[in-house]
Amino acid sequence: MFGQSKPVVLESYGSRRKRGGLPRWLVLLLIGVALGAIGVVIVQERYLPPRLSATDSARLRSDYETAAADRTRLQSELAETGKQLAAALAEKKTLSEELATSRGTADRLNDDLKALVSSLPPDPRGGMVEIRAAQFSTKDGQLNYEVVLTRERGGNKPLPGVLQLSVAGQAPQGSETSVALKPVGTSIGGHEVLRGSQPLPPGFRAKEATIQVLDRAGGKVLGRRVMLVR
Repeated sequence: MFGQSKPVVLESYGSRRKRGGLPRWLVLLLIGVALGAIGVVIVQERYLPPRLSATDSARLRSDYETAAADRTRLQSELAETGKQLAAALAEKKTLSEELATSRGTADRLNDDLKALVSSLPPDPRGGMVEIRAAQFSTKDGQLNYEVVLTRERGGNKPLPGVLQLSVAGQAPQGSETSVALKPVGTSIGGHEVLRGSQPLPPGFRAKEATIQVLDRAGGKVLGRRVMLVR
């Protein structure tokens, strides 16, 4: 009645997929990789700086190397300038010390000169400007002179004036004569030492010199004295 029974074969769900197809997990993996690549491209195109071409990259590298070379050169120049500055500062310090020493020496010499001038005998004629001492000599047709002037009530403001020398002596013909020399401008403070030389007429033999201190050329006499020429 029932006939011969046949065995029933049960197949699992997975066994119904076609043989030879890709596994599902591999397909999902490939899809994820593709989506990731697409996302990277989108991010680069929209949000990241544009990628440089080969030419732009070469130019950028060249500019960088040039900037690096300039930076090295500037650092070298800065170091050299620093050395020069240090040398200049050291020289300035040395010069300042030498200047201070020179000023100290000048102050001492000025004090010594004041003491020496104070020890000179007073001008017998007096006057606003006193001729405290003078020395004259002749050589090679020149009158060499050194005159010391003082001003007791001079104050701090120097007094402008003119030194006028007149030389009496013997002319080449043997006659006695006097020669007025060129006026010399000066400024007299507490004391003043005038040195110089002026030409004499050819063959003239100087014997004595008259010293006059004037307020200006041909002006008022501030001091006068006669000295021998040696």
